[in-house]
Amino acid sequence: MAAPLAAGAAGQNVTVPPVTAPTRVDQPDVDETTSLDRPWIVLVWNDPINLMSYVTMVLQKVFGYSLEKATALMLDVHHKGRAVVSSGTREKAEIDVFRLHEHGLWATMQQDD
Repeated sequence: MAAPLAAGAAGQNVTVPPVTAPTRVDQPDVDETTSLDRPWIVLVWNDPINLMSYVTMVLQKVFGYSLEKATALMLDVHHKGRAVVSSGTREKAEIDVFRLHEHGLWATMQQDD
């Protein structure tokens, strides 16, 4: 069966495609599972360059930690090889790593487990 013709602009004949009936969808094809955003953590790693007092001072300056908290984190870095110094969104973690690098500390970020 040929498609009907209709008058187009300037009297031209234009072919009109056939119209099909709408299709009923019982279940939408949508993935309804959601994943929770896992926070990002910032790790400071032990290095042979920076003094313990300097690491403590940087943690106080960058994060506003008390002397006691900064000292405890620095001791984790010294004895365990690393310490988690902050957590949050990916953007916040990127900024924190950048700021720690500006102060010469070895810092990385990863999603929390």
